[in-house]
Amino acid sequence: MKARRPLMFLALAGTAALGVTAATALGAGHAQKAGTPKRGGSITIARIEDSQSFDKTNVFQNESIWLTEQINETLYTAGKDGKTLIPWLATSYTRSKDGKTYTFKLRKGVKFSNGRPMTSADVKFSIDDARAQSKGWGYLDAAIKNITTPDPDTVVFHLKRQWAPFLADIGLFANGIIPNHFAGQTRTQFYKHPIGTGPFMWDKRVIGQSVTFKRNPFYWQKGKPYLDSVTWTFVTDENTRELQLRGGQIQIDEFPPFNSISKLQHTSGVTMSLFPSTRTDYLDINESYAPLADVHVRRAISLAIDRNAIIKSVLFGHGTPANSFLPPQVPFYDAQSPGLQYNIAQAKAEMAKSKYPKGFKVTLLVGAGAQVESAMGQILQQSLKQIGIDVTFHQEDTSTEFNDIGKRKYQLGFSYWTMDIADPDELVTFAIDPAGGAGSFYTGYDNPAVVKLSHEAQVQPDPAVRAKLYAQLQVKAANDAFLGFLYYSPYRWAYSSKVHGFFVEPLGNYHLENVWLG
Repeated sequence: MKARRPLMFLALAGTAALGVTAATALGAGHAQKAGTPKRGGSITIARIEDSQSFDKTNVFQNESIWLTEQINETLYTAGKDGKTLIPWLATSYTRSKDGKTYTFKLRKGVKFSNGRPMTSADVKFSIDDARAQSKGWGYLDAAIKNITTPDPDTVVFHLKRQWAPFLADIGLFANGIIPNHFAGQTRTQFYKHPIGTGPFMWDKRVIGQSVTFKRNPFYWQKGKPYLDSVTWTFVTDENTRELQLRGGQIQIDEFPPFNSISKLQHTSGVTMSLFPSTRTDYLDINESYAPLADVHVRRAISLAIDRNAIIKSVLFGHGTPANSFLPPQVPFYDAQSPGLQYNIAQAKAEMAKSKYPKGFKVTLLVGAGAQVESAMGQILQQSLKQIGIDVTFHQEDTSTEFNDIGKRKYQLGFSYWTMDIADPDELVTFAIDPAGGAGSFYTGYDNPAVVKLSHEAQVQPDPAVRAKLYAQLQVKAANDAFLGFLYYSPYRWAYSSKVHGFFVEPLGNYHLENVWLG
């Protein structure tokens, strides 16, 4: 879920050897807010959903992913700009001339939160385990043939073929490093209280209410983290979260509604930030429901979405219409791809070509207390009524809503995506490939011609050729209207002015080791 320039990434991936000091990497990637950080204190972050799972290898929910990243770290990670890759648990790598072998040198002195040193055996186990998860994120590690460990500080990846996104894939949270053999536990036992090298470690969880992490005393970045603990609470209602922020019960409010941005920007004691993002919002279209399996119906729906009306009245101008399922900050996004933009006359013509020229009834899943979804739903309801589609709402709390979309227990629904790596392959495979771990973004979409373009781009080392392949892919996918591309928008976070060093990266993640209270 993030922003980037393709040539910057590809130049890094093609470097024969990369030697970046820890100080340089940390300074470039995670510069702190001015001031002297203070040790101690705890913060509470109120968010829109409860976490589903802490098994990083097969969870697709941001409210789980962003938490696991505080515990589990990767060999390389995306920089603060979301466009570059910097050394993290590894200090450097070399690549063979044929592009099929990568050798990483591990950072010395790294320990897990149980005090045990991290070695190459842990790295091999972690990534072998991640790539074995066929229903999870293993699809992004499909190019790996095997992993060898010539010594405790060296890891060698042997690839089946050249793989353009490889270094970015290594930075995926699912490839975070955990202890070898789950530290002697079963997978189920381990992920009830995961262990990692990150700044925080597991403390406690009340399912449906809160999750608390505490400081990892063995963290490799000297002096960090500054906070004693962090608690994430599940508060569905947006107004309640704002009241808690104003009242000091929480210190950070995730995703306050757009209509409160201006007010919060002028609220004493509150910082309201809009961070550049790779967030793309979509209308999910489940092809298991017969009318939605008709491409003309889906095209009609996409053409009937008044994106500018949504941006003006719901986002209060904080967004731009989406023309592709890829966001503009991702490499190989094609600004020339027209998408299917608002045109009621064309929408009616598409309905006339469909098997349902007289229309049909459909249910739209909406999160309870989610003001943006409710407002968008009303606009969509009015628009689709003009082409004979009768929309009724079904409300569920936001965690249940997310779960039901993942299980395809919906007809129409809302979702969003943020990039996790510095390459489009993650989203492309997730969104259009039935074998990508999520059944084409939980829609059931399957166009072999589009999948073929994706596979060709994965193994193509030439960025110019990749750009052409992705341009073709974006046009075809848009014409199939497998999702309704809605809008691109910034990340919006409100937090106490006592919170310093809080920064949300274009990929949506945040490094809480840099946060302090003052």
